[in-house]
Amino acid sequence: MNIDTQSAIAQGGISREEATKLISMPEEELFASATGIREHFFAKQVEACYIINAKSGNCNMNCKFCSQSGANNTEIEHYPFMEAEQIDEIVSHWAQYPVGRCGIVTAGGALTDDDVEKLAQYIEQRMASGQKTPQICGSLGRLKHSALVRLKAAGMTRLHHNLETSENYYPEVCTTQTWRDRLDTVHQAIEHDLSVCTGGLFGLGESWEDRLDFAFFLKEEGIINIPINFLYPHAGTPMANQAVMTPDEALRIIAIFRHINPTATLRICGGRVSVLKSRQYEMFAAGANAFMTGNYLTISGSGVESDMDKLKELGLELVEELSPRQ
Repeated sequence: MNIDTQSAIAQGGISREEATKLISMPEEELFASATGIREHFFAKQVEACYIINAKSGNCNMNCKFCSQSGANNTEIEHYPFMEAEQIDEIVSHWAQYPVGRCGIVTAGGALTDDDVEKLAQYIEQRMASGQKTPQICGSLGRLKHSALVRLKAAGMTRLHHNLETSENYYPEVCTTQTWRDRLDTVHQAIEHDLSVCTGGLFGLGESWEDRLDFAFFLKEEGIINIPINFLYPHAGTPMANQAVMTPDEALRIIAIFRHINPTATLRICGGRVSVLKSRQYEMFAAGANAFMTGNYLTISGSGVESDMDKLKELGLELVEELSPRQ
């Protein structure tokens, strides 16, 4: 099968039938087409972000993959919402790098009203300080109307809230909330004029059909910021013995998502180091145009300096905010 890359560009993505054929396409041809699509819309530019694990452990959700779930028995650090000074120290450290987004991440079904106010006040103080301040994203659980209003007014620009997988497969992953509950949070954020970052986690045992369902659903919803994560099987979770996805399969997922969502920002996050391993920088050849740098929630990631050196070697330009060309 030959991919009509120009047709995929002109038509805003490929069909379900075409996407199904890409699952078995030779990698070299698949990656060449994915690179062509990425470079058509984003040239040689890529974007990075970092996260702050601002509240760790004791989550009341029972997600089978998660090291922070109170239902799982994992050896991680537990602590309440960080003090503003702790968050600011991390943000100030990152100000020296051309990394335009910071994600404030908290464990739990939803951030408490008190913690919402603490975060809002910190964002306001940082923005008023005159110091270089990144775009602030929040991964804060299922926030209610008043919390979204307060955080947007304070200066938060984006809500990160993953759907994790297809609606069909989600009950195999979590039963303390529904997939539709999660989707409702995404819709509320959009209604409050917040940008959304919504993707998922792969390697949970889902099928290729689930993956395609998910990719096309995100396209139908108009989601243009899609984080892609790969399962790291944490000891002490129900998925501890899940086979680690091969780099080949992970890269193929990225490439197929690029063909389905040609103008999206595909951000490679969890599993970049532990799953892609020595092939992690091939994510750009597979069509990725953004990534998380630094550490992840409960495991180490890749150092920003080494990432920047590799981008230079690959001839890629790190920018603080991507915008697709028409």
